[in-house]
Amino acid sequence: MAGRESTAYTIGFAAIVCLVCALPIAGAAVLLKPRQELNQRIDRLEKVLAVAGLMERDEDLSAEAVEARFNEYVVPRPIDLRTGEFVDTIDVATYDQRRASRDPALSREAGENAARVFRIPLVGVAYEVVTNDQLQAIILPIQGYGLWSTMYGYLALEPDARTVSGITFYEHGETAGLGGEIENPRWQARWIGRQATDEQGVVQIEVIKGAAGPPESDPYRVDGLSGATITGRGVSATIDFWLGPEAFGPYLEAKRNASPARTR
Repeated sequence: MAGRESTAYTIGFAAIVCLVCALPIAGAAVLLKPRQELNQRIDRLEKVLAVAGLMERDEDLSAEAVEARFNEYVVPRPIDLRTGEFVDTIDVATYDQRRASRDPALSREAGENAARVFRIPLVGVAYEVVTNDQLQAIILPIQGYGLWSTMYGYLALEPDARTVSGITFYEHGETAGLGGEIENPRWQARWIGRQATDEQGVVQIEVIKGAAGPPESDPYRVDGLSGATITGRGVSATIDFWLGPEAFGPYLEAKRNASPARTR
């Protein structure tokens, strides 16, 4: 019989310790996963509300209140990104656009692009803010690569589908104090009133190196981020891609050609 000093005993004892420690950790991960997913979902709803001007940045709402406000004002619209048309076969309550982009059955390869988006979902979700049966804003999910990471956020446009009314990012790995300033409300505020596209729908907006003029005289340029030129280029490329013909471009074109009055 092997003694406690034997190799077999040592390996066996270590395996038992690992198993005993791993079981509660694995159990906790399984039990907490639904809560983590709910928190992530509520955080994204809050970002949509904030970029739409429907929630203050420092406002503290319960998860139930966030969902109630979102459901009152925001209409998620599943869009066929190849045609720009609504898709009535998608359950937006359970559809995950990011997950779909990783599924070959639900996505396609993207063309070469500076945002380094490699796959694009067949269906994207646009969020329309509607009050009194009138379209108030269009909010689009955007993602693209900066210096170190993929940046995930939302871009809000006015009903003309051209004028920027807000931008926010909810996930990235850019350098704090440099590229991480894409989260700075003061920088985000400099986007408001700028023109994302020209009258023909061609994306023109870009983050420049240095300071831009006011939106009235310099509508297509946004102040650069000090020490984060590559992150700024990444933001420009991200918007260029998602507002372009491979993504939400056809949908936005339809919006520009539509009557200003939109019903829910």
